[in-house]
Amino acid sequence: SPAMAGRSTAPTSAEAELLLLQRQALAEEEAAKTKRALLTRFLQEKLSQEEQSSLWGLHKVRTLWRSAQRKAKDQELRQDIEILSQTFTRVMDCKDGTIEALVTELKEAEEQQNRALRSHLHLTDQLLQLQRCRLGYLEQGFSAQVGALKAEFEAERCGASGGGGELG
Repeated sequence: SPAMAGRSTAPTSAEAELLLLQRQALAEEEAAKTKRALLTRFLQEKLSQEEQSSLWGLHKVRTLWRSAQRKAKDQELRQDIEILSQTFTRVMDCKDGTIEALVTELKEAEEQQNRALRSHLHLTDQLLQLQRCRLGYLEQGFSAQVGALKAEFEAERCGASGGGGELG
């Protein structure tokens, strides 16, 4: 049975070696699992950081893009305002010119009206003077006729009273 005893130790040693190999394999597998878990967690954290960084970068890009768009719109609006201001100034200058021309025309029309009124008044004065002269001549003629008629009447009256009743 010593042979049996030798036989029973040999498998025990092989079993022990197998157990040791299994333990080592389990330990390596656990280490690999732990390493994979650590690597997975590291990669997840790295991915999360990259996502946050990407979001922050996207936010920065959007902010810069909006700023660029605002600047472009601002420049465009300033140009529009400048053009509108120049157009308004031209329109106002044109209207001012028209107003000045109308004021000049109005002054000329007033002067012309005043000249016409003075001329009319002068002609009216001349007409009145002419009528006064005519009236004077008519009055003189009338007075002369009255005088002639009086003289004729007096002559007739004197002749009638001196002639003794020719009227008869």
